[in-house]
Amino acid sequence: MEDTLRNKETQLVESAMNIIINEHIKLTHSINYNEIASMIPTINNAKNIFVIGAGRTGLMMKASAMRLMHLGYQVHVVGETTAPAIEEGDLLIAGSGSGTTSGIVRAAETAKKVGAGLICFSTNNTSPLATMSDQTVVIPAAQKQARDENVSKQYAGSLFEQSLLLTFDALIQTLWDLDGSTASELWKRHANME
Repeated sequence: MEDTLRNKETQLVESAMNIIINEHIKLTHSINYNEIASMIPTINNAKNIFVIGAGRTGLMMKASAMRLMHLGYQVHVVGETTAPAIEEGDLLIAGSGSGTTSGIVRAAETAKKVGAGLICFSTNNTSPLATMSDQTVVIPAAQKQARDENVSKQYAGSLFEQSLLLTFDALIQTLWDLDGSTASELWKRHANME
């Protein structure tokens, strides 16, 4: 009996993994890679880069900030105690599936008011965040309020959050390839007080 239960659980885990992977494979055919590539000059020309996201999307943005730091960019996470004021010539990169999260929209308004650049990752290119952004990367995943199983069988925006991390990692990999730094050079910037 116990072996039968384990086999069923094992099959369910494998099925879940296949669902997730197949959703990402489908999504990769829908992403506009020009939108991502067009961000590169903006990132390279920014004095300071700020990232923002809420909830699980915020965690993906923090991971992306760390990777940008490894590449040598001056990066700050909005809301952290060490983040300075954003200024003209800086860049805010915002992640929001809906593009309507009030704290993120307010931060974007502040960035625009001081003359900073604004890039966003969202599922919605007509949202308040996307319409004020200089550049928008649309990730065609279900928003967390959507229950459309044709887009994703996963719960509450999981596909967007996972895809945000993968998309940003593809951007990081591209920036690294263009930069030509070795892994050893990047490792020197890795945290050494853990």
